[in-house]
Amino acid sequence: MELLGGATVVILVCIACLLSFAAWKGRSGKGKMPPGPAPLPILGNLLQVKPSNLAKTLQKLSEEYGPVFTVHLGSDPVVVLHGYDVVKEALVDRADEFASRGHMPIGDRANNGLGIIFSNNELWLQVRRFSLTTLRNFGMGKRSIEERIQEESDYLLEEINKTKGRAFDPTFMLSCSVSNVICSIVFGKRYDYKDKKFLALMDNMNNIFEMMNSRWGQEKDRPNSSFHMKNLITSAFDLFIAGTETTSTTVRYGLLLLLKYPKIQEKIQEEIDQVVGRSRKPCVADRSQMPYTDAVVHEIQRFISLIPLALPHTVTKDTSFRDYVIPKGTTIFPVLTSVLHDSKAFPNPHEFNPEHFLNKNGSFKKSEFFMPFSAGKRICPGEGLARMEIFLLIATILQNFTLKSVVNPQELNITPTLSGTGNVPPAYQLCAVPR
Repeated sequence: MELLGGATVVILVCIACLLSFAAWKGRSGKGKMPPGPAPLPILGNLLQVKPSNLAKTLQKLSEEYGPVFTVHLGSDPVVVLHGYDVVKEALVDRADEFASRGHMPIGDRANNGLGIIFSNNELWLQVRRFSLTTLRNFGMGKRSIEERIQEESDYLLEEINKTKGRAFDPTFMLSCSVSNVICSIVFGKRYDYKDKKFLALMDNMNNIFEMMNSRWGQEKDRPNSSFHMKNLITSAFDLFIAGTETTSTTVRYGLLLLLKYPKIQEKIQEEIDQVVGRSRKPCVADRSQMPYTDAVVHEIQRFISLIPLALPHTVTKDTSFRDYVIPKGTTIFPVLTSVLHDSKAFPNPHEFNPEHFLNKNGSFKKSEFFMPFSAGKRICPGEGLARMEIFLLIATILQNFTLKSVVNPQELNITPTLSGTGNVPPAYQLCAVPR
């Protein structure tokens, strides 16, 4: 009886595999779903697609199946867009068709589809428009927000000064500094770095960012009005998540890279001394006169590719794309790393080299391939704020301190510790020596 039972299980598994293979075969090919590896029942392609390093495994699959292909995460098909041409075609040229946010369990659990990041349709349009208008009214791209950043940078310099040249981990200071800029916009005040409520907010944001980068982030009726209290609270929290963790992590990763390459740090300081001097704070207007520093800031964002896959998109109707038909509701993964690390635009893309953004005469060189904030209608609404903060914080820190590694720079590890949906730098310490 046991042998019979075992045989029955084997037969059922074989039948399930055959049915799964037949269904996959029938859905993929020209005029159908994009091609991809055959999925297993229940598991899908989880044996080929490693959640711990999605970007690299998807790159290998693109080499076999082309720039548009299908993978199954569990039983759900996901269409992957790999390379500048297809990412731009979907997110920019055909923005309306690919603008909807794809399913992400962390968004369902934490936000219930509210806010800016995980909402869709009219709800998303209203809240995004409201948020952008409000940020502009508070001074996005204007002097008032620049002054808020400069003011907070003074508190950051004060905290760094307290280390008196001793080794420290910059994570906490940078997170507090960047978060306080959002606090000054949303609440009209900043908080002391030891304030208990402020620390609880920071802890919650850090936990959510880590959950979004774990494999658990890769699996009610709504009120008619977009402007009820719960949605406004969720939207404000979205601003904190998008405007704190991403920016502070970028600056933190940037400082690690400057420790690794001290000659680059020296060239930034030479440019700061020449353009800004030591008697006043750096400002956004200085950026146009500081092409090398601007190039380094861009190269940091390009090299680290903080959000390798962007957040998932979806199509709201059956959509013809290239030679295929993507069914309504299918999740779309635009692989931003495939654009940021494109060897045609950036020779030796896995090397950290500011000359990727410099012309031969030393002037700054723009690139259409620079998409760290995604592209199209779902581009990060806080892009302008983030770009200001990253430039001003790095310039202000290097104006006042020389950063020293506690180990030989050649021994520094710059490989990310989380590389699923986010690239986070490994823990490190530095010494800040006053200039």
